[in-house]
Amino acid sequence: MGVSRRRYVTTTRRARNRYAPPDLVSRNFEAAAPDRLWVADITYVPTHAGFLYLAVVIDAWSRRVVGWAMRNDLKTPLVLDALDMALRQRRPNGVIHHSDQGCQYTSIAFGLRCKAKGVRPSTGSVGDAYDNAMCESFFATLECELIDRSRFRNLFEARSAVFEFIEGWYNPRRRHSALGYRSPNEFEKAFATQARLEACLPPNPSTPAPVPNDAASSVCYDANVSTEAG
Repeated sequence: MGVSRRRYVTTTRRARNRYAPPDLVSRNFEAAAPDRLWVADITYVPTHAGFLYLAVVIDAWSRRVVGWAMRNDLKTPLVLDALDMALRQRRPNGVIHHSDQGCQYTSIAFGLRCKAKGVRPSTGSVGDAYDNAMCESFFATLECELIDRSRFRNLFEARSAVFEFIEGWYNPRRRHSALGYRSPNEFEKAFATQARLEACLPPNPSTPAPVPNDAASSVCYDANVSTEAG
């Protein structure tokens, strides 16, 4: 099926005379571990009943969408809801939250939420997509693989489709070359398994392997047995 580009709708409106946080990223979207850097932005989904607006928060380390929210307006609660979802799922410590200078992200309410939760806000320059390239890449994928191939009669249909795209396809199954051709969920699962194995390894080969007494400890048991066998 061929795809066509949508007509452009402005989702970024910069508020005049409002402080914008400095750019803490400088187009470097590499992160060495989870919840070091989040990128965020807003896009829109057209329906026959009007526009549905989608705000996302993406972990730059795994490309996983860790927070998202949908509304029929561009008011600040849209980005607050996406941030709150990310905070509930991840419980970060000092994460950088990078976005554009849209009025939602420079609002007093958003700044206070970041301060209360220990989030470090960061914003790119005005009107430069490269300053938030990772989010733009996700939106391009969403547009090409879902929006341009669908026609939604109402907001409910659009909400359902976007939810399924994020939680049923993109996070658990959509493979990325930057992740070794694994999905975000697979990449995070592999990292967590490796971290548990490394934590279980004894300080020296002569340390006896512990005897597992539950399913979780069997990971440590297998790791230590492998070390002894080697």
